[in-house]
This record gives sequence, structure tokens and C-alpha cells, in this order.
Amino acid sequence: MARKSRERIEPRFDRGDDDGLRVTRDDRPAPGSSSRRRAGGGRLPKTKSRRARRGILKRLVYFGLVASIWGVIALTAVIAYFAMQLPPIDQLTVPKRPPNIAIMASDGTLIANRGETGGSAVPIKELPVYVPRAFVAIEDRRFYSHFGIDPVGILRAVFRNLTSSKVEGGSTLTQQLAKNIFLTQERTVSRKAQEAILALWLERKYSKDQILELYMNRVYFGSGVYGIEGAAQKYFGKSARALTVAEAAVLAGLMKSPSKLAPNRNPEGAAARAADVIRAMQDAGYIDEITAKVALASPGQARRQLGAGSTNYAADYVMDLLDDFIGSFENDIVVMTTISPPLQNAAEKALVEEIDAKGGKLNVSQGALVAMSPDGAVRALVGGHNYSESQFNRAVTARRQPGSSFKPFVYLAALEKGYTPDSTVQDAPVNIRGYAPENYTREYFGTVSLTKALSMSLNTPAVRLGQEVGPRNVVRVAQRLGISSPLQANASLPLGTSEVSVMEMAGAFSAFANGGTGVIPFVITNVKSTGGKVLYSRKPTNLGQVIAPPQAAMMNAMMRETLLTGTAKKGEIPGGWQAAGKTGTTQDFKDAWFVGYTGYLVAAVWLGNDDGEKTKHVTGGGLPTEIWSRFMRAAHQGVKPVPLPGDWKAYAQPETPLPNPVSTDPLTSFISKLDGVSPQAPPDPVRARSQSGSPQASNDRRVFPPAKEEKGFFDKLFGG
Repeated sequence: MARKSRERIEPRFDRGDDDGLRVTRDDRPAPGSSSRRRAGGGRLPKTKSRRARRGILKRLVYFGLVASIWGVIALTAVIAYFAMQLPPIDQLTVPKRPPNIAIMASDGTLIANRGETGGSAVPIKELPVYVPRAFVAIEDRRFYSHFGIDPVGILRAVFRNLTSSKVEGGSTLTQQLAKNIFLTQERTVSRKAQEAILALWLERKYSKDQILELYMNRVYFGSGVYGIEGAAQKYFGKSARALTVAEAAVLAGLMKSPSKLAPNRNPEGAAARAADVIRAMQDAGYIDEITAKVALASPGQARRQLGAGSTNYAADYVMDLLDDFIGSFENDIVVMTTISPPLQNAAEKALVEEIDAKGGKLNVSQGALVAMSPDGAVRALVGGHNYSESQFNRAVTARRQPGSSFKPFVYLAALEKGYTPDSTVQDAPVNIRGYAPENYTREYFGTVSLTKALSMSLNTPAVRLGQEVGPRNVVRVAQRLGISSPLQANASLPLGTSEVSVMEMAGAFSAFANGGTGVIPFVITNVKSTGGKVLYSRKPTNLGQVIAPPQAAMMNAMMRETLLTGTAKKGEIPGGWQAAGKTGTTQDFKDAWFVGYTGYLVAAVWLGNDDGEKTKHVTGGGLPTEIWSRFMRAAHQGVKPVPLPGDWKAYAQPETPLPNPVSTDPLTSFISKLDGVSPQAPPDPVRARSQSGSPQASNDRRVFPPAKEEKGFFDKLFGG
């Protein structure tokens, strides 16, 4: 039956006839299969599947490209933001390295480095080739191939940090240098961004070797030391130019943790880290297998600190003086000194070992020793028992009462008034306006010669002579010889009640050792830049003749007797040496001294306690003389003996009566001239009371006429 073209036929499922609209099992979608089927029950064509996958890939690429562009824009914005916080690139410069002061001994060896870095800069070309390679191998293997930032290294560090418990950084050597010289050590995103920017600038500005040289001379090595040279000197006692492979590995290994891996504090940790460096050097091809085995078998060992570090006292003294010679400076300098390493070591050993052995029993905790040539060149300086425990320089800065070691200035004043070593003086109780000093033993010997009075360190003769010549004259004599500390011109001055320094006493006694020339102690001979430019060179300088030759010879003869028959008999030096000196002990046993000399060397020793606590009856003739003798014996080994200057008897003149001394008071002289009378001295209180057992100088027969009064120390120094 024909049907109309527009007539809709609805399907019916309740009829039994088959009209082609029956739903079969194949018409049902199977689980996991697409509901879209081809005609006949098959899948879509493969071409359509590929088109679908390509569409997805295109969308991924598109979105990735868009994300990358936005990422670049964001990164550029971040870089621009942090770059704006840095100085303009055209104004950016590597800051100058703080200058180093290399203080050298007289033989050219290094005493100490001073300055903020602890060592001078070393050009990379002067280092063994394996030294810089050690740093590259362990810190930045791709240093010579990256552009300042190492993406491969960063990804590797991220991967290892995620897959292991060990934390690894991705900073290059260039980035570390940028951080060290431009930025702080804070761990922030801004600092890392600026570090990267500066690393790129450094790579554009400098060559790889220049960057590596800057790095090794600026990086921190622990123990307050910056730079490879300072580290080599600190830990191994040698220049970086002489480092071994094992030692270079130790220093390169410090970069991981300078404080924790310092070889002088953690030798085991330093050795383990150095082994990692050596293996890294071998893996990188910087050293062969045999060299690696040798280095691993003999790891670098930090030198042990020997002694008490007394050279640092000498270095500190140099630094205190340096400003007066060259002022400010911006580059590394080298300071040559007069310090002799053998004499410095001998002085330290004598002082420290004697205090260690006997100080506890005698209640002596500190000491100081200064030794100098008779021309004033300081050859050894020990400012205390142990520098690491106390940096206070007792040889230069401290002032203590010298006790009887001050008496030579009194006797010299007497000799210049016409006395001789054979002149006599009364040793008996004395009282000067209530001041009544006693001898150490409270024993008195009556009439004694000046030589015996000085060699036995008798107190009352010194006080009598001080009154005879006048305390002010004693002050002038001491100042003329180089004592610059304030001195009180009173009756107790002859017994050393005014405080002085060890350096002053050694300098003043040098005038006796050299025959009468006053010296200005010095320790710096010249200062040069590392390029060789002379910044300062010492010219011979002294105070001129401060003791006339006859009086110098007499003082040497009198103080020679101190070591032969007097209070310092245990200080005699064998081998044909003539030695002289003077012991000193304060009345309350707080200070003990010995100052002595030969024609070759002058040395002053002080012992006591910083807090002024009394010693257990330590006298100058005891422990100080023992230390002095021990040092001087070592110092004079192998040196040809030279005699002390002068023979005073060769200067002797026939004895003549000495007229009354003429008053030097200006007012008295002026009035006397008006009266037409020669000025006479006022009645001497010592002589006026001589008949009643009061102070007196018993021998008025003085062989030598009064010496011409010399100019004082400050007059000589400043041209007065």
C-alpha cells in the first residue's frame, strides 16, 4: 500500500512482524566501549582518532606556549624589580679587598698578618695548578662551561634534594663570589635573585680565571681568615704558593662549612671532607690515580700552635706604631721589623716555661721580656704569659714600679757630680721628713763604696745619694736616658716608686751597653707596598751622647759587680761574656725585675700579677734573674764575645779638692751677681746633719769633676 511522503510511521514493538526496527543485543553499548558506532557495529575510522589526538596535542602546545610567554614576562618583571634595587650596572664595581699588613721578621719570615682578611691576595698564576682546580672540582664542576648560572646544576641539586636526605646547593662559584663581595648572607628570594643578576654581570666583566682568583682571595676560610693565603698561613704555616694537593683539598673542603670543618678544630671532619675533594679531583681528571692515592694516604694536617703565641705581642706593637709612619693606606703592605725569630722563641720559652714551673709556688702569673740591641733595635718582645689568654701587652703598655732597678740613674747622677765607684757612702738608718726606708735584710754595713752599695742593692745609700744630688736631677738623668713615664721627684724616687714600662727600662739601659749613646727603641725598619714601592725607610736616629764616656765606663764596672758578687750572681753568662745589670724588687713584693746587658744585647724582665697581688717574696735576684740568664745564654750561643764599653780607671785624674757646688737656681744666681758675690749652694741638709748621725755622704774626695749636664730625653727627641 502506498503511503504518503509526509506521513510519519511510529515504530511498534508489540507486533510480531519484522519491519526493520527491532532492537538487538548489538544495539546496546558494551562497558568501556564508545557509544558511537559505525554502521554495522564497528569503531570510528583511525583517521578520525588521530585527528582527535592531534587536536589535544595542539591545545597542549598552545597553552604551554602561552604559559611560557607569561612565565618569561613574569620572570623579566621579577628580575627588573630586583635589578632596580641594585646600583646601575654601569656604576657597579668590585669593591676593593681590605688591605692586609704582612709583618715580617728580620730574616724575612712572616710574623703575622694583620687586617680584616688575615692574609694578602695571591695571583692565580702563582698558585700550583691543582689549588684552584680543587675548588672547581668540589664546588662547581661546570665552572668553565656555564655562563654564571648553571641550570643543569640547579636541576641536579633539586633532584638530589628530593631523592636524598643530603642538602645540595645549586649556586655556582660566580654566584658565591657575587654574594661574598656584594650581598649579605641572608637566605631570601630577593638575595638569590640579585645574586644571579650579579653573577651574570661578573661573567660579562671578567674572565673565568679572574673570577676564580677573586673568589679564592675573598672567600671565608674560618678562624677569622679570608683568602687562600691567610688560610694557608693560619692552618699550615706556609704560603698558598707552597700548598700540597692534600692541603689544597683541605682548604677547598672548608667551603662547605668553614667553622665546623676547620682543621685546627675538627681534624677528623676536615680530613673526611678533604677525601671527598680528592676523589672529585680525580673524577674530573685534574689529578691521576697515583696522586690521589698519595694525597689520601697523607692527608693535610693543620700545624699545632707552638708556644704561647708571643709573636702576636710584637705584631700588636708594630700595629700600634704603624699609623705614625705611613698613615692610612688602601693596598696590601709589607712591614719589615727588627724581631729575630730565634731570639723571640728563646725569650718566650724562657719566660713561659719558668713561670709554668715555678709561678704557682711563688704566686707569679704574668711576666714580660724585652730584648734589644744596644742601638735600640727590638729583637724580642714577650708581653705576657700566653697571648691567647690575654692580649694585654705588659712589655709596652703596662707601667709598674721598677724597685731597685731604678737605682743606676741615681748613681749615674752621683758620678756626674764627681763621685767614683770607689767613693764611699754611709749605709745606716735614715729618716727624711718622716720617710725612713730600710734595707731588704734590715742589716746595715756602715761605710761602703758606691760599687758595693749598688751591687748589693742597699737602700739607704741610694736614698742618701738621691738627696745629695737632688731628686729633680735624678729625674733629669732618667729622662735623658729615655724614661718618658712621669717621675715623682721625691725622697723615695731612688727606690723606684714611680712606674715605668719594661720597654723604657731596656731602652734606658742600652745607653750603658753602647758606651753612652741614648737610643729610641725601634721595631720597624721599612714599609713597602706589595709592588715594592717604599712607603717608609728608617734612618739612623739616636739621642746623642747622654752619658760621658768616663761615667759610662764607671757604671758598667759597678753593675758588672752585680753579677759577680752582688744580688744577681746566678745571672752570670759563660763563654767569656762580660755582663752587667741591676735587680729590682718593690717593697711589698708586687713587682720583681732584672735589667741586664752585654755589649751584644740588652734585656729587661718583669714578673708579677695583673691585679697587683703580692708574690710570695719573689725578688729581682731570684726568678727574674733566672729567666734573664736562661734567655741570654741561648741568645749568645755562637756569638763572638765583645767587652763592655770603657775602662773607667783609664780616665782617672789626680785627686783634687772639689769646691762647693755652685747653685743653679736662677734667682739665687741673679741676686748674687747684683751683690758682686759668687753664688754659693745653700746649706746641704744631708751634710748639715752628718755630725748627728743623719744622712751623709762620707767621702768628699771626688776624683772626677762634675760632668756637663746633658739635655733631657724630650729635648733631644724634639730638638730642644
